[in-house]
Amino acid sequence: MRTTYMAKANEVERKWYIIDATGKTLGRLASEAASILRGKHKPQFTPHVDTGDFVVVVNAEKIVLTGKKLQNKMYYRHSLHPGGLKVTSAQDMLNNKPERMLELAIHGMLPKNRLGNRLKTKLKVYAGSEHPHQAQQPEVWELRG
Repeated sequence: MRTTYMAKANEVERKWYIIDATGKTLGRLASEAASILRGKHKPQFTPHVDTGDFVVVVNAEKIVLTGKKLQNKMYYRHSLHPGGLKVTSAQDMLNNKPERMLELAIHGMLPKNRLGNRLKTKLKVYAGSEHPHQAQQPEVWELRG
């Protein structure tokens, strides 16, 4: 009888990948990064085990949104107090916190459970081209398409 291979968390080889966001579309970059974080690019991918790799995204301030999303796309958060709704446009988010914009897009594509919370810690986003992860020797990841 054949059994399906299930990866074990302590046997997973983790790599570091660096993605340059310059001129890349937000959603396309986010879906690729989420796929790497989950480990879907590996043959030993197991849905309930963290088989993913670390992702470092640089130049987040140079991300591109298509159409009129810069003016029309809104980000909502609430302070949990009455009347505490805060609304930020994509343009303001890109100017003030470009890292947060990418993090929100990628986090939205990860599982909403304890595994997803653990995967979020392996994402590192930086607005500029500098990052403190040279010691991990990250490989450059070229986006498809």
